[in-house]
Amino acid sequence: MSTEEPDATIASSGHSTNLVGLPTGLLASASFNDYPISLRISGTRESHRSLFERLHKLSDPNEAGRIFQDYMALVFGLDHVPEKSERRRYRASYLRLLKDWGFDSNSPAGAVLKGWVESRFGLFPTFHKVPIRHFNSSAWISYTEEKMSGRFNNNAIHMQFDLLYEFCQWMLVRFHSTGKKHMLLYRGTNDLREQQLIQQLDARGAIVRLNNLVSFTSQRGVADEFGDTIIEANVPVTKLLFFNDLLSGHPLRGEAECLVIGGDYRVKMSYW
Repeated sequence: MSTEEPDATIASSGHSTNLVGLPTGLLASASFNDYPISLRISGTRESHRSLFERLHKLSDPNEAGRIFQDYMALVFGLDHVPEKSERRRYRASYLRLLKDWGFDSNSPAGAVLKGWVESRFGLFPTFHKVPIRHFNSSAWISYTEEKMSGRFNNNAIHMQFDLLYEFCQWMLVRFHSTGKKHMLLYRGTNDLREQQLIQQLDARGAIVRLNNLVSFTSQRGVADEFGDTIIEANVPVTKLLFFNDLLSGHPLRGEAECLVIGGDYRVKMSYW
């Protein structure tokens, strides 16, 4: 785990503004993760009121998932089949980007997802292929180029993930985490450069700065398969973009994967 002092601008955690209405420094802090409050991406539920009004009438989470996916396909043309005379153009899809993230979180699709977190929550990424320490570094430039890639950054992809986040939060409150503020999750890794050590608390406990978007799993056994170091964290449910039971047949199901918005977390570390 890197103890290198990061560049001052990167160490600020993120932009001064975001779309969730809290100071980014607070949102990134271990204190927020200890005592979280609910978050909303400004204007998303209001812009898609008909979807959430319909969801509120449901009592079956599987039906809610089907309605959400049907709505996304309709609004963003995800099932569109071009006519013979129509110019073929790749339409970015939240499901395709989730699939690509599952293969490689440091891919161009992964950069677009990290860019979405940066845009909505104000949090800078700390790792993309290599640690990002300076704004003028080749690592930052490479990340910026990939997050702007026209192949993946089209078809209102940020709006798609706004809706995915809001639907995830609605599902957690309604069906999966009623009354709970945290979820115990695990992350296995062999590359400790992906986390920055902020403070060593004791032999196993530490505060670490996680990347602005990072994969965890709800199953300790799955985490063991991904590395010799296991990071255990109580993740605020309000910082979940995706969890295993959110949708049926999704591309991340095999590893019980959860996508977690980063910041400074109190964690326990286990080493093999």
